[in-house]
Amino acid sequence: MARQWLWLWIMVLTCLLGACSAPTTTSVMPDGLVLRQGDIVLRRGLGMASRVVLAADDGGEYSHVGIVAQYGDTLYVVHAVPYEGEEDRVVMELPERFFCTSNAVTGMVLRSGCDSVAKAAACHALAICLRGTLFNHDYDDSDTTRMYCSQLVEHVYSQAGMSLTGDVRHDIGLPGFRLQHVILPSDFIRSPALKVVSRF
Repeated sequence: MARQWLWLWIMVLTCLLGACSAPTTTSVMPDGLVLRQGDIVLRRGLGMASRVVLAADDGGEYSHVGIVAQYGDTLYVVHAVPYEGEEDRVVMELPERFFCTSNAVTGMVLRSGCDSVAKAAACHALAICLRGTLFNHDYDDSDTTRMYCSQLVEHVYSQAGMSLTGDVRHDIGLPGFRLQHVILPSDFIRSPALKVVSRF
């Protein structure tokens, strides 16, 4: 019993000294926006990694992409993200957190016209997340044991029977940064299999 009280006090002090005193962040996601399983969500981020993606994606508006999946009774965004945790991996978080102002300046939601494929893709994404899949720092889409953000979304839809980007891939050459055969967030916007639900 004494240990339970000790842990309770530690949590209260942590809250008072840290997390609860942090400024409240808001979301760029519009109130009333209804997401569905399989929706593809894009955001334009603020950090250095976002700037690199935007520079590589000539004319692209968004630097990161994820997919909406249901876990229990709650919808989450499943996405592969580096530099946001102890170990870079595929994670899931609430849409409001994905689009919070500390992570996003703008956003977009795309939707497949086939609900069954969208739900199957979402289930694949959730399974990839729950098995602790690491981030693919080589950006090699032939390696499906690890995932980068665009690779994850294309992979789970392809597994569900619908490729969103087809054979479109890009070779990127920036100072100190060279990649071959990569999928970019803007490739999903140009996909004929998807329609825009919201841009904000």
